[in-house]
Amino acid sequence: MSTYLADAAEDLTLEGPSAVFTYRRIGPRGGTPLVLLNRVRGTLDSWDPQFLEHLAADHDVIVFDNVGTGYTTGTPADSVEGLADGTLEFIEALGLDRVDLLGWTLGGTVAQHLALRRPDLVRKLVVAAAGPGGTVPGVPAPNPKVGATMTKPEVTDDDLVFLFFPDTDTGRTVGHAYLARAATRLAAGLPDVSQAAAMGQIAAIQKDASTPFEQVRADLAAIGQPVLYATGMQDAMIPVLAAYTAVQHLPNATLVAYSDAGHAFLFQHAEDFAAQVTAFLSD
Repeated sequence: MSTYLADAAEDLTLEGPSAVFTYRRIGPRGGTPLVLLNRVRGTLDSWDPQFLEHLAADHDVIVFDNVGTGYTTGTPADSVEGLADGTLEFIEALGLDRVDLLGWTLGGTVAQHLALRRPDLVRKLVVAAAGPGGTVPGVPAPNPKVGATMTKPEVTDDDLVFLFFPDTDTGRTVGHAYLARAATRLAAGLPDVSQAAAMGQIAAIQKDASTPFEQVRADLAAIGQPVLYATGMQDAMIPVLAAYTAVQHLPNATLVAYSDAGHAFLFQHAEDFAAQVTAFLSD
């Protein structure tokens, strides 16, 4: 079994106004730090250590748990704005005045909100497996099994593989390979996402989905930072049309799509996508 930097990274704590944050930091210091924002029901332990390893070859990579989630104390948010507030609180408590953001799924939605609110803070933005929010015209409704699986009190390994990888033999194989790589941290049985935090995150998605597209379009047009949008063509949770629509309305955006991957394309194609991110973030 491979040994990854992320598996040995120290848990660090930082006190903010509303929480004691737990975070990990790997890779060379210097330059603009890259802060990663996690998915629904994700914690520090949920990131693929192989993906983090590739990112940390060239970047100061910071992963953290938001307020009331996983290892971090406090009351969990139930809106995208609240999650953006928690992210901002963490970044400011860490003393950072300029960051790049990489948000995966719900984290991508939160990252876009933060980039819009604080253009002075966010230099560049990577949005992975997320849409622009709101009611995107023409986007098909997801498979009902997706919503039922997301809201289960206990989500199994098979559930995660179904949600994040193509529903094929190959997809299931790469999905379980990701779980095996993440097992070092996940097997420790440390703090998971509480049901209250999970339901708050799902409520945030539902509230955000009610935003009229006219407002979504205006918000996208106001994001002036360079944006890398990336998606899996077989994403069961966020149809590729959502990413395509977002890029149409962002002033400075690039779209990358993986034809054989789903919601966790960034783990299925860890080395390639990390290289895409590195090229995008380079000055």
